[in-house]
Amino acid sequence: MSNVPAELKYVNSHEWLRLEADGTVTIGITDHAQELLGDVVFVELPAVGDVLDAEATAGVVESVKAASDVYAPIAGEVVEVNVELEASPELANSDPYGAAWFFRVKPANASDLDACLSAAEYSKEIGV
Repeated sequence: MSNVPAELKYVNSHEWLRLEADGTVTIGITDHAQELLGDVVFVELPAVGDVLDAEATAGVVESVKAASDVYAPIAGEVVEVNVELEASPELANSDPYGAAWFFRVKPANASDLDACLSAAEYSKEIGV
């Protein structure tokens, strides 16, 4: 059964978003996504300074079963990436909402978060 924290926002492509106190948005993959992927063995992240359009490919997650793109759920400039995740991709399986965040963006438009799914809406989408 997938864990869907109520304080986060979500998108259909299985990324989560958390608005930080400084106005940046932290992005990662959901517990549901890591369950579908299986054991994660490699993560490719965007570069700091990359400007991403909403729904653009921002990285890649590879598991023993499959490779999957990671998408930018909102438009913005990448201001930080999780280098610890690159070194220890298995964190995506063990702590998808904590240590396994992927990247942070300075949003082009903070109101874009309003269009994302709530935890209840995302739970309905994935059938939990």
